[in-house]
Amino acid sequence: MFDSLKRFIKKWRASRDSGHQLDALLAIANKSAPYADRSEWLIELAHWIRRGRAVQPSDTDDAQADSRSMPAHTRIRYLLHVLDRNPAWKANVAGILRALLRESDGLSLLCDAGMPVHSGFFGALFERLDASLIPPAPNRRDLTAIVTLMFSSERDAEWIGALPTDLLIRIRALLDYEPDEDEQRDSTPFSLDLLAALHNLTCQISSTGLSQTVRSRLGGADTDDTSDASDVRVAMEKQPFYRLTRAMLAVEAEHQAVAAGAPQDKLLHEVNYLRLLLDECRRATDKVFAHLYRNGVSVDIVFQVERMRMRIVRAEHLLNAWMAQDDPHAGARLTAELVNANHASQSVAHLMRSNFSLLARKVVEYSADTGEHYIARDRAEYLKMLRMAAGGGLVTVVTVCVKFAITGAHLQAMAEGLLAGFNYAASFLLMHFLHFSLATKQPAMTAPTLARELDGTGTPAGVDSFVSSVTALMRTQAAAVLGNVLLVFPVCLGVQLLWHALFNADIISPDKAHATLKSFSLLGPTPFYAALTGVLLWSSSLIAGWADNWFVLHRVADALAYNRRLRMTLGVRGAARLAKACRSNVAGVVGNITLGLMLGLVPAILTAFAFSFEVRHVTLSAGSIGIALGVLGEHALELPELWWAVAGVGSMAILNVAVSFALAFYMAVKSRDLRRNAVRSLRGAIWQRVLRHPLELVWPAKAAREGQ
Repeated sequence: MFDSLKRFIKKWRASRDSGHQLDALLAIANKSAPYADRSEWLIELAHWIRRGRAVQPSDTDDAQADSRSMPAHTRIRYLLHVLDRNPAWKANVAGILRALLRESDGLSLLCDAGMPVHSGFFGALFERLDASLIPPAPNRRDLTAIVTLMFSSERDAEWIGALPTDLLIRIRALLDYEPDEDEQRDSTPFSLDLLAALHNLTCQISSTGLSQTVRSRLGGADTDDTSDASDVRVAMEKQPFYRLTRAMLAVEAEHQAVAAGAPQDKLLHEVNYLRLLLDECRRATDKVFAHLYRNGVSVDIVFQVERMRMRIVRAEHLLNAWMAQDDPHAGARLTAELVNANHASQSVAHLMRSNFSLLARKVVEYSADTGEHYIARDRAEYLKMLRMAAGGGLVTVVTVCVKFAITGAHLQAMAEGLLAGFNYAASFLLMHFLHFSLATKQPAMTAPTLARELDGTGTPAGVDSFVSSVTALMRTQAAAVLGNVLLVFPVCLGVQLLWHALFNADIISPDKAHATLKSFSLLGPTPFYAALTGVLLWSSSLIAGWADNWFVLHRVADALAYNRRLRMTLGVRGAARLAKACRSNVAGVVGNITLGLMLGLVPAILTAFAFSFEVRHVTLSAGSIGIALGVLGEHALELPELWWAVAGVGSMAILNVAVSFALAFYMAVKSRDLRRNAVRSLRGAIWQRVLRHPLELVWPAKAAREGQ
C-alpha cells in the first residue's frame, strides 16, 4: 500500500514538468475532434512550448539568439519548421486554432480578464484561492479558461510580448493556412470580437461615469443651492462619459460603411474622436480620485473608480489593436497584456500588493494635512516647538504621578490598564487642546507630509526639498524630545522632594523606585518594549486618519452647521463655529483617546494572552526616573541601575521615534510605488546632507541656506 502511495506521489510530482513529445502531439492533432479534446490538445502544446529547455531547429543566428534569450521562441520556431515539412499536420493545427477562436467566447477574455469583481478584500481573496485550487475545465467554451490553462506562469507575458517579427508573420500565416469551405462560410473575423469588446467596455465605462457616485465628484457637477437646474444637465452632457457611447456607435457605423466600400477617412476621424474621449475619461477619473482624497475616501467608491480606470486602459489597448490589424506586434502586445492581466486577477500575491498599495495611499492622504505643522523649518518654528514640548512635559508630570497612584492601588490587571488608559487619554487630550506637543507622537503624523514631497523627487530640486524636510523633521524630533524630557525629569524630581517635605512621605516606596529603575534598564526588554510602543504610536495615527476621513466623507460638518436645533440654540454662526471646531479636532481627539487607551489596555491584554509587555515611552519613563531618584536620594547616583535606566530612556527616544516614523514612511513610500533604486538614492542624499551640515540636526540653519 505504501509503495503504491509512493509511486503515486512520485508520478504526481513528475507530472508537473512532464509532457508529450512534439511529434506525438502533432500526430494526434484532429481539427474535427470535440471541443474539449481540441482544447486539451492545445493546452498540451502550450506546455511543450513553455518548457525551460530549448531546442535547436537550425544553426541560424536567429535561432541561437532565441535559445540564449527566450527558449519559448526557439520552440515555436522549431514547431513551425516541423509543420512546414508536414502539410497534413499543419492543416490540422491551423484548423484547431481557427475553430477554438471561432467557437469560444472571447468577450470574457477581452473585457473581463484582470478586472476586479469584488470590492471587498476577503471576497477577492476567497475567489482567487478558489480559482487556484479548482482550475477551469477545458470543455468550457471560454477563451479565458483556455488562456488560464495554457499560460499559468507570470513570465509567459514576457516572451509573448517579445516575439520577433518573423515568428509573428509565420504564426499569422499558420492561422490562414488552407481553410475549408465550412470554415470560410462560418468564420467571423476576430476584429469583430475586438469591436464588440470595445462596445461592451465603453458602455460599462459610460454607465459608471454617469452614476451619481462618480458624477457628483466631477467638477462640472458640483452645484450649490443657487445654481440653475439646467446647469447640471449642461455639465453632465459635457462630460466625456456622456458622449462616449455615441462615439462608439459612430465608429461601428463607419466601420460598416467601410466594409460596404466607403472611404476610411471618416472612420479614422471617428476613431480619433473616440481616443480623445477615452483620454478625457482617464483625466476625469483622476479628478474623482483627487476629490476623494480631499473629501474622504470610501472603499466601494475607490473600487468602482479604479475598475473604471482599468476598463479605460483596456479599451485603449483594444482600440490600438483593432486599428493596427496589419501590425503583427500589436496583436502580440495585446495578447501579452491579456495574459498578464488574467494572471494578475488570479494571483493572491498581486491582490496583497495592490491592496496594500491602495491602503497605504489612503492612510497617507488621511494624515498629510495634519502633519505639516509638526515640522519646524526655521528658527521661529523650532523655538515654538520647544515651547510646545515643554508644555507637554509639564502635563506629563501629572500623568506620571497619577500613573503611580493607579499602580499603587494594586488593582486587577485589566482594571488597572483601563484606568491607566483613561489617565493617558486625558493627558493627551489636554495637550491637544492646549496646543502642547508629545514628542514621539509626531512622526506617525509627519511621514505622510513627507510622502507628498516624494512626488517631486524626480528632479534635483525636488530631491533637495525632500532632504531639507527630512532634516527639519530630525531636528524637530530632537527639539521635541529634549523639550519633553528636560522639563518632565526635573519637575517630577521636584514634585517628589516637595511631597516628601510637606507630608514626610514618598509618592512611591523605595522598593518600587528600585523596581522602576531596573525595569527601564537597557539590558532588559526595554528596547523591545520601546519598539512595540512605537507601533502603538503609529497605529493611533491610522485610527485618527480613519476618523478624519469618516467625518469628511459623510459631511458631518455640514450636518452640524445646518442642523435646525443647533441653529436655534447656538445661532447660525455658533453652529458654523461648532462644525468648524469639530472638523479641526476630530482627528486629534480620536487619535489621542485611542493612543491613551492602547497604551493602557494593550499591555494588559498581551500580558494576559500572549507575552509580557509594558509601555516604554520616553517622556513617561523620564518622569518616572525623576520620581524614583527623588525617593532614593543622592546615593542613587552611585547605583548602576540608575545609569542603565538612563541608557534605556535614550533607547526609548530612538526607538519610539524611529519605529513609528519608519512604519508611516514605509507606507508613504509604498503609496508612491517608488523603486528601490529611487529610495536608495534618497537615503544617500540624506546622508550627504547630514555629513555636510551636521549641526542642522540640532539647530536650524539661517534662512539663506534654507532657501538654497
